[in-house]
This record gives sequence, C-alpha cells and structure tokens, in this order.
Amino acid sequence: MQTQCSTKSVEFHPLGGRKVVACFDGGAITSDAGALLLRECEHATEIIAQFARCFRDHRDPALIEHTVEELVAQRTYALALGYEDLNDHDMLRHDPLLAVLVGKHDPTGQSRKRASDRGKALAGKSTLNRLELTPRGVAADERYKKVEVEAAAVEQLFVELFLQAYPTPPEEIVLDLDATDDPVHGRQEGRFFHGYYDAYCYLPLYIFCGEHLLCAKLRPSNIDASAGALDELDRIVAQIRARRPEVRIVIRGDSGFCREPIMAWCEANGVDYVLGLARNARLVALVEEALAQAEALHDETGRPARVFVSFAYRTLESWSRTRRVVAKAEHLDKGPNPRFIVTSLEGEARWLYEDLYCARGEMENRIKEQQLQMFADRTSAATLRANQTRLWFSSVAYTLIEALRRLALTGTELARAQCETIRRTLLKIGARIKISVRRLWVSLSESCPIAELFLRIYNNLHRLIARRC
Repeated sequence: MQTQCSTKSVEFHPLGGRKVVACFDGGAITSDAGALLLRECEHATEIIAQFARCFRDHRDPALIEHTVEELVAQRTYALALGYEDLNDHDMLRHDPLLAVLVGKHDPTGQSRKRASDRGKALAGKSTLNRLELTPRGVAADERYKKVEVEAAAVEQLFVELFLQAYPTPPEEIVLDLDATDDPVHGRQEGRFFHGYYDAYCYLPLYIFCGEHLLCAKLRPSNIDASAGALDELDRIVAQIRARRPEVRIVIRGDSGFCREPIMAWCEANGVDYVLGLARNARLVALVEEALAQAEALHDETGRPARVFVSFAYRTLESWSRTRRVVAKAEHLDKGPNPRFIVTSLEGEARWLYEDLYCARGEMENRIKEQQLQMFADRTSAATLRANQTRLWFSSVAYTLIEALRRLALTGTELARAQCETIRRTLLKIGARIKISVRRLWVSLSESCPIAELFLRIYNNLHRLIARRC
C-alpha cells in the first residue's frame, strides 16, 4: 500500500481496521526527561557552578542574555546527554527541558529581546563557541570572543571536587597515570604523527583516583608519555596534602612513567609508587631460575604458570639509587613472558603485582568513558587551547555523571554502570512538557519501565540534599 504523506502527518500501514497516522502535533516533547536527575545532582554538588567560576566574562553586562554559568551549563548538560557537537545546539536551543536544566526562568524563550530569537530560550552554536575560542589575555577591543577560561583554576577544580567527595578522608589513595592517543584529522595546532599509534594525534595525560578524574591535560604527541606528569603530580599532591596532610599517597603507572625524576620526587616527598619497568637482558637474566620453575609448572599442569620474585636492582646509568623490583616469571603455551615492576612498597611480591599493580587496568575503563562516551576526542578546533577547553567540558560532564553514579545509584542495578549505560537507561526518557504561569509539568509515560528506579534515585538525591542543607 502506498503511504500518504503531507507536511502535517504521515500515514503508515494500517493495524487491522485502524489507520496508523503520525503527526508532528505533540507539542513540547523532550527525549531527555531523565536529565532532571542530573539537575538535582548539580544542586547537591554545584559541579557546573564551580566550573563556571573558572571563566572570566569581559562582555558588557547590559548586552548579555546568557550568563557564563548558563552557557557552561548548557554545554555540559548537552555533552552528558550525548550531544557532542556545537551544531546540535541550533536545535537544542528550542528544548524547554534543557532550558530548565540550565536555569532559564523563561524556558520557552518568549521574552527574548529580538523577535528572531523568540521561541529559542538557549544559546546557539555561535554564542557557545566563544567559551572555547576566546584567546588567553583577551584584548579589550575584541568584539565577540570575551569569555576567557582560566586554566589554573580549572586544573585546581578537579582536585577540589575530589576532596569535596570525601568529607572523611580515606587512609590511602592511589593516583593512576596514563597517556592515550586522541586522533586528529586536520591540521590542528600541536598535532604530530605518532609512530606507536600510527596516526596524527594528541597525547593527553590522565590522572584518576578510582573513578575520580584529577587531571585531563591535552598535549602534543611528539613527546615522551611522562612529559609534564611530574608537574601535575607536584600540583595535585600539594593540593591534596594542604587539606588532607595525613593521607598516604601511592602513584601507579605503566613503564612509560618509570622515569628517574618521578621516582626521585616520590622518594623525596613521601609518596609511594608502583610502576611498570620495561624488561631488558639484565632483568631477564636475574629471573632465569624463576622462569625455569614456571616452565616446569607449565609442563606439569599444561596451564599458564607464574612465579613471583623480588630483588634489589639499579640501572647502569639512569637511576640514582638501588630500588626494589618485583618480577612475574610467567610461562605460557607460546613460551616465557617475564614482566617487571619497580616499587617503593613493602609487601608480598604476588600481591604487589597482581592485586595492586594490575588493578591499574580499571583506569582504562575510565579513559574509555572519557574518550568514547563523553566525547573527549572531539578536538577538531584549530588551536590547542580551544581543544583543551573542549577536553575540560567533557571532563566536567563525566564528573557530573560520576557524581550521580556515586551519590544516587549505589545499591541499584546501575551502581557500576558506565556513563553510556546510565545515559541510555536513565537520562534518555521521553516526556511531554506543559508550562503554566506557576508550574512546569513533565509528563512521563505511565508505562515507563524504570519508573520505580527513577523514583528511588530521586529520593536518594533529596535525602542527600536535605542532609547538606
């Protein structure tokens, strides 16, 4: 049967004796009603509000319709909801639900100054991109780009948010360091070809403590993986110890961070470390006996076998002192597979390697959440500074969803869910919006499959807010 189409309705194949007609006449409908929970999480944590205070606004207040906090909130909420591009905002600016999240008192935009803007409560892409494109030390005569991000303030903010998350400090924290590739496909400032990744890319540095993001530093890729890591560690550890002087700090990273300056700094500042150590002929020779034991066990059982040993070791030139090395002498079906770590810690060798060092693999999931689910790899702006700002926006969006997961999803089936699962399950809920003078109704489906979970999370957030008031 030929379908009947018009600008107002579309007729599909019938259902029995009933016509099936779709019309664009539903009124104000949103696909993101679950984001109201993110708004409550923001009221409990003020993550976006604190981020907005890291921007300096040089605009004329008499000409402003969108405050810096509103612009920052619009961009951050949109990233959290899966809208990765600034172009998306030319449609999103019509969404009254996003306007509610941002804090617009007129969510339909009917009171906008210019007639052409009425019905658009939020900013478009041309206004939002000023958050990214304003140069450092903006000139007084700059016409458009006058909202400047303060890099040092943003870097301090991530550590401050981590400290706020623990009113009672833990006895020990482990800081995970890692670098990853951020492929680029244009001629962005600071992009280079990286032989290992076989692509033009950036090489951002990440530092996490568990699920908490402490550092997201965009770097060119023509550098060592550890470049700048010591400066970031020095800054982060000093900020933590200023508030939590009693906490024990351990840093953890792969062999890309096993560098003399980092280890010497840790030893001088009372910070422990467990770092991967690239194997060499001298190291392999020191574990020949353990490798032979592992081979014998493999031959006996037919399964991979591991023997763990530790010993004192010093390089011929690069290390300033002798240090403890833990070796995993492993034998697989394909042959020997020795691996090494260097550490300042005491403790049983197997535990140090398998339980402590290998746990750093969980950080890979956090980076994937950042890169793939919060769009931290959308670094297509021309300048390194603009792309760094984009990375920070993605990082704040991740931090907001992580706060929702930590504060309100504990004890639910989403307690260990990744950001994309939380977005798809909890935030992407369709609803009709009705606005009156005194009330804004968000009408969700009566058959919503997560209604009970939604209400449970809402109650968790409001108990938290009540305790903090």
